[in-house]
Amino acid sequence: MELQDFSRRLSDLREGMNISARDMSLSIGQNPGYINNIETGKATPSLSGFLYICDFLKITPSEFFDFNNTNPNKLNNLLSVAKSLSNDELDHLTAIAKDISKRYTK
Repeated sequence: MELQDFSRRLSDLREGMNISARDMSLSIGQNPGYINNIETGKATPSLSGFLYICDFLKITPSEFFDFNNTNPNKLNNLLSVAKSLSNDELDHLTAIAKDISKRYTK
């Protein structure tokens, strides 16, 4: 993984939450330009800084590095709902997801 991949992922996840880099920086107790410096490649976070970033984004470090998971929060919400479904309901949900996926991958 390249530093630019890390920076882009952070930017994508932050923008998905509709929060500015400045507001995110201040929310995790850093100077106003902290997140911007990471996203532009001028700085890299420490391990503890990275963990604060993940905590703020409400994702695990593993989810941060799962580039195939474009919106970990929404996926986690879906999984949370799915856990309470019956087997038949899960089958229906799976069929719907497959149908949607087919429509958008053509």
